[in-house]
Amino acid sequence: MTYKIEREKWILYRHTRNFRLLCEIAQILKLYSKTTITKEEKERLNVKLRDLGLYNERNPNLPLDAINHKINQLSYYMFGYQTKIDGINRFIFSPLGNLLLENIDNEDKIPYIFMAMVWAVQYEHPHGGTDKSFQLYPFRLIFKLLSDERLDYKLYSFEVAYYVVFEQICNPDSYDELVSKILKIRQLQNIELAKLFQADCHAYVNAVYEWDYYVSEFFSSAGILNKIEGEVICRLQHGNTSTFRKVTRSVVEIPHHLLKFVQDLEESHSCFATPLPMRDPRRMRIDVVKEIYSFYPEVLLSAIGETSEYGGLLKLPQLIEQYADNPENETAYLFEDILVDGFNMFYNVEAKSVGGAGHTDIECVYLTKKKKFAVESKSTANKLSGINAGRLREHREEIGGEYTIVVTPRYVPAAKRDIVDSPVVIILASTFAEYLYNHIFHDIREIDYEDFDSIIVRNLGKDVSGMISDLTITKFSTLGRP
Repeated sequence: MTYKIEREKWILYRHTRNFRLLCEIAQILKLYSKTTITKEEKERLNVKLRDLGLYNERNPNLPLDAINHKINQLSYYMFGYQTKIDGINRFIFSPLGNLLLENIDNEDKIPYIFMAMVWAVQYEHPHGGTDKSFQLYPFRLIFKLLSDERLDYKLYSFEVAYYVVFEQICNPDSYDELVSKILKIRQLQNIELAKLFQADCHAYVNAVYEWDYYVSEFFSSAGILNKIEGEVICRLQHGNTSTFRKVTRSVVEIPHHLLKFVQDLEESHSCFATPLPMRDPRRMRIDVVKEIYSFYPEVLLSAIGETSEYGGLLKLPQLIEQYADNPENETAYLFEDILVDGFNMFYNVEAKSVGGAGHTDIECVYLTKKKKFAVESKSTANKLSGINAGRLREHREEIGGEYTIVVTPRYVPAAKRDIVDSPVVIILASTFAEYLYNHIFHDIREIDYEDFDSIIVRNLGKDVSGMISDLTITKFSTLGRP
């Protein structure tokens, strides 16, 4: 039997094996750090964590490395993402991260929510170190393997370390090939397995350690895996140190009550799906990041017995892509309907779909100031190439509107020149969705349109997406790093 050794592998986080500890840190970040945090404030956060028994740093100077690692781990597991505003890094929670913290005391719901978060992890990852040559959903692959009858619904640690974490892509052919390789290696005795691993210790030592000692334990503590400790096959030397890592026959399985949910997730969001490209030439990186972290599967709400009238809005970035890529433009009205719902979420805005030739798409009334504005939905498979300011003026004048908001997933730079010196602004759909769903998940039911209006009237003729995004992050951020 010939075994191919791939040097590049998945980089799996190994800074804590305790799921509840990471959740505690997430809660503290959310409750304790609602504004920009200076270096001094982060040091005080260190002290607070230590006082709560969550931080056992022996260095009396309390360095920030450990907290930074935990923030990175929160980002990796989709609690939220990090971005920089005015030179300061901030952390903004994802919809699923918010949902998990809202249900943190519900032991029945937590495994379902965290499974959905794990399902969203992709390579290339916005906050992970795995090489960009890896293009797959890593944990979707692992849970599909665990759902495979051919593998007896289980994986051994040595199988994950020897084969799975070296997979760079995932399609039906590569998946079946992987299953075949696992079935063959599963037949080997310990002495044969030891020879395979020891033939290249450097390639496997971290794979063994990261999965068996950290990730499988972390997932077990989160309730999304059952782990049974197995015998030691051999030990691998870690570099030139005196440290050795164990290769074991420990085995993991999906808890019985989660099997149906995993199958539903796979059916609706397959492990064979193509990850969102971090280097999409059509889009800004931050917009891709926002879409990745907006993952919010409908099957989750059904599984935990909840419904959400905002489900469509929370999926807006994905729906935009789906609608925009329709070559026959058959989904333009769906996009428009979602935007009507979105603007009606402002307690002091009344929005109504108008549409049709010669009319604006959406007519809105800002009730507080008794003025109207128009919204134009621009779904496009490619970048929006131009904006007809004259036509928008006619639409606006028809309803007596003060300004027009153009909502689109992307546009060419020249489109901004079309609206210079006109009462028109551009807002990217992903930015609009993020602003609204952060209010939803912070249970702010009276969303005031004043913030939008004040930004718009001061910046007519511009793309105000960056200002809206900054506003969102400032209101809901929990981490700042000098």
